[in-house]
Amino acid sequence: MGTVTNTMYAKLPNLVLGFHGCKLGTYENVLYKHQNLKKSDNTYDWLGNGIYFWENSYQRAYEWAVSKYKDEGTVLGAVIDLGYCLNLTDYNSTDILKQGYEMLKVKCEVLGVSLPENKYGRSKTDLLLRDLDCAVIQQIHEYNREMNKMPFDSIRGVFTEGKAIYPKAGFVEKTHIQLCIINPNCIKGYFAPLSYNVEYNMP
Repeated sequence: MGTVTNTMYAKLPNLVLGFHGCKLGTYENVLYKHQNLKKSDNTYDWLGNGIYFWENSYQRAYEWAVSKYKDEGTVLGAVIDLGYCLNLTDYNSTDILKQGYEMLKVKCEVLGVSLPENKYGRSKTDLLLRDLDCAVIQQIHEYNREMNKMPFDSIRGVFTEGKAIYPKAGFVEKTHIQLCIINPNCIKGYFAPLSYNVEYNMP
């Protein structure tokens, strides 16, 4: 990519907790049978293809799992090292995304196809079907492979979702940080989330 980007600080130096909403069968297969989570490869995955987690948000993962799987919905915890991360909460990522978009645009023009589009889907307020964003992220990965550049291990981004928390607020009720893990070695282990013991303070 044309713009010089400083990758010195792309390695996030701490472990994070991720929560994966899933059905009970998946939870049991991973925890008890030591199977791996499968990556998501939908065209609308907003952070591209990979294994998705909510960062430090058990409640949001649980709400999503129950809304999708009803009584079978549950949450799997993971300890994650984000490694070499395309951190979309960092200002430095802006140029990378812009350049990924420009490369995708040229590619579509050469192939004579239309650019993918982001769509609302069933929602009237949230862009839930992020085909364009997914394609841009995948284009960045493709460029890195072709140029023998260091591949990203993970993608991290803030997803704004839901209604305003109060009238005219700039904050919405379901905003959260999501993680897309590309390199499965970032996942250091899985765990069963515990309930809070009210007899003790939270350390």
